Amino acid sequence: MGQEGSRADASVAQQIGLNASSKARGRRWLWWVALALIGLLIAWWVLLDNSRQDGPVFKSAEVRRGDLDVEVTATGKLQPVTQVDVGTEVSGTIQSVEVDFNDRLTLGQVMATLDPDQSRAKERQSAAALALAKAQVDEAQATETETASKLRRTRDLVAKRLASDEALDIAQAAAQRAVAALAVARAKIDQAQAQLDADRRTLEKTVIRSPIDGIVLNRIVEPGQTVAASLQTPVLFTLAENLTQMELKVDVDEADVGQVEEGQEAVFTVDAYPGRTFPATITQVRFAPETINGVVTFGALLAVDNADLSLRPGMTATADILVRQARDALLVPNAALRFTPPMQAREKGSSNLLSMMLPRRSRGSKRPSEPTAGNTTGGLVWVLRDGAPESIEIQTGSSDGAMTEVLGEALAPGARVLTGVERTAGNP
Repeated sequence: MGQEGSRADASVAQQIGLNASSKARGRRWLWWVALALIGLLIAWWVLLDNSRQDGPVFKSAEVRRGDLDVEVTATGKLQPVTQVDVGTEVSGTIQSVEVDFNDRLTLGQVMATLDPDQSRAKERQSAAALALAKAQVDEAQATETETASKLRRTRDLVAKRLASDEALDIAQAAAQRAVAALAVARAKIDQAQAQLDADRRTLEKTVIRSPIDGIVLNRIVEPGQTVAASLQTPVLFTLAENLTQMELKVDVDEADVGQVEEGQEAVFTVDAYPGRTFPATITQVRFAPETINGVVTFGALLAVDNADLSLRPGMTATADILVRQARDALLVPNAALRFTPPMQAREKGSSNLLSMMLPRRSRGSKRPSEPTAGNTTGGLVWVLRDGAPESIEIQTGSSDGAMTEVLGEALAPGARVLTGVERTAGNP
């Protein structure tokens, strides 16, 4: 009986120990569940606290009325209205150079001379050939007179039956040959005269004269230099007719050339005079394209007044061509057309955990492209309504790169449009 009681007590003790271990494990599981709930509550409280904070702070700008000048920018080089390259048509050695850079010239003024000895020798030779041709004409004239007289006498003798018909034929042939010889001699005179004129012209060309009233831009010759004009005319001087009136040739991009027209006003700048602008007027827009490194441009000429001679040929200039003016137009900053509000993470003031975890779809649609000068297209701007961004579709006109013209009545002067975000929610 004692042994059975001892076994019963041991069994009960073992069962009690097992139950105690199970209860300990249950308590630990409850602690983990409690800690998880506490973490969820803390996270919920943080999210709720953030949701009660203010939303993002936006930058804005005022829609206003003003003047809009739409311009097309192009670069190019200044050049004289009339520029002449002066060369020589004859070969020889430069004997003297009479002008230098920046010298002012008048029409016909001597600029340089070539050694004339060879040309003078040819001129004398041609004069002698002309004199010989004239002497041959006199000789042929005498022969023609002689044969004509012999022909008359032979005819008289034949009429009196004192000469044969053969003698008459011989006399007639001789007379005809004399007439032909006279014609040849006279033609040789014309030929010799033409050669003499050409040689005299060549002699005159050994003196190089200015073809215009102008100024010497460049001189590419020195005394003693030999020039050869056999294949092409060598350039010795470059002249500009009048530097008080110049022209600017600019390359207009193919995307802008449709807006550039003759008569439009422009201003341009050069590196030599920082801060100074020069007026110009479009005089020609060329149809011929120019392709450089795959970029297609079209040349435009601008008339430039250079009365003070401050501008020089070859200067690089940047021109702003005024293609359109809008007076008292409703203007909106281009930054407003580029702006899109950030995606909202939750509705303002909402404490629903599911709504906080799901992002709200942004109001609006895809961003339209910014307008360019002369285009009319749609646009999208954002305004604040009840503290939340709301999109407004507008019709846009021309743009100068900073401001865009607004057409229609979608916006009123004084309205404020969003242009950026100054700070986001929760980030002061």
